[in-house]
Amino acid sequence: MESKLFTEFQLGPITLKNRTIRSAAFENMAYGNKPSEDLYNYHTSVAKGGVAMTTVAYCSVNRSGVSFDGQLYIHDEIKEDLKRLTDGIHANGAKASIQLGHCGNMTHFYTCKCLPVGASTGFNLYSPTLHRGLKKEEIKQLAKDFGHAVDFCRECGFDCVEIHAGHGYLISQFLSPYTNHRHDEYGGSLENRMRFMEEVLDEVMRHAANDMAVVVKTNMYDGFKAGLKVEDCLKVAQTIERHGVHALVLTAGFVSKAPFTVMGGAMPIKALAHYMNPWTFGWLRLALRCVGHIMIPTVPFKELYFLDTAKQFRQALKMPLIYVGGVMSRDNCETVLNEGFELIQMAHVLVKDPDFVNKMKADEHYHSTCKRSNYCVARMYTKEMKCHECVENLPKYLEKEAKHYEQMWYPNAK
Repeated sequence: MESKLFTEFQLGPITLKNRTIRSAAFENMAYGNKPSEDLYNYHTSVAKGGVAMTTVAYCSVNRSGVSFDGQLYIHDEIKEDLKRLTDGIHANGAKASIQLGHCGNMTHFYTCKCLPVGASTGFNLYSPTLHRGLKKEEIKQLAKDFGHAVDFCRECGFDCVEIHAGHGYLISQFLSPYTNHRHDEYGGSLENRMRFMEEVLDEVMRHAANDMAVVVKTNMYDGFKAGLKVEDCLKVAQTIERHGVHALVLTAGFVSKAPFTVMGGAMPIKALAHYMNPWTFGWLRLALRCVGHIMIPTVPFKELYFLDTAKQFRQALKMPLIYVGGVMSRDNCETVLNEGFELIQMAHVLVKDPDFVNKMKADEHYHSTCKRSNYCVARMYTKEMKCHECVENLPKYLEKEAKHYEQMWYPNAK
């Protein structure tokens, strides 16, 4: 009998050839905020490797929401290159999705070309930067920007958009009491804090019409004391469900407070510091070397680390759910599908192994050779995403660090 993993799924108006999706993990390949040949080659290789749909990571709906020079934002200059990218993905047998969001206060003036904005005025230690609270008319315009971005993505050939409402970016900053201190209709109660998200979803669904699939990524918990808890996030998810989106990606974590809740494991501090520009980030490199493991605490990694919590959402929701978090093998995928989840997202395994899905199809017990050193995560903040085993002339001390973390999570691996 054919595995459910390799059966079709109807995601809103589009048909996926199997149940796998490349998640919107940051590639840092949009050099100068434009699609590059590296971005094209990576996503077409993943499409050729068997995924049903590949998601181009984080594209801001406008310039003010850009947090890295290697990120995209919606502007006409990139339209032709994105069309070439989606054509390449389609030619290799997959659907094309793109994640739309706004980073809010997670940026700098020199990156977004304005004073960073957020749900409320304050200071973000993670960036670090001062930021101002959005005015009501700006909030309304941002919601419209999300809708216009859907039209733009359709014109570029995308089949699906993923709205980022988690991880401490702008929509998440409105949802969380930690970052939302407003006293108007966008602050206070959870219902008020969801208002911006709902306005965004109204615009997105209206512009998506009947030919674009819409997925939303949202937290199951923020991962720290002052953030959203599971019971809060269940209410958020139920509200998203009422807006008629086609599927929900269940995630967790807050980049500025609980970054490794998102992906599990440890940050390779030496690798992170190694790739930082010493002239621009000299003080941060020093801080990382001294107290990096306090700044970015380790979260023990285990395969399918979100599954137990995600099952609570499966019980509470009727809509299609996309599982993400620690998928490393075909056995993992079968477990997730048997728990009632319709689709599976993955990223780490597709960095080293773009043909991971085809390998799973050929071998029912295939397990990725990725051992979660998170070197690719440390590197992607300043250079293009890449596995340490794919880097030529990697310094010995970085190779040793990567092997150390691999042995921590997979002590019996060769």
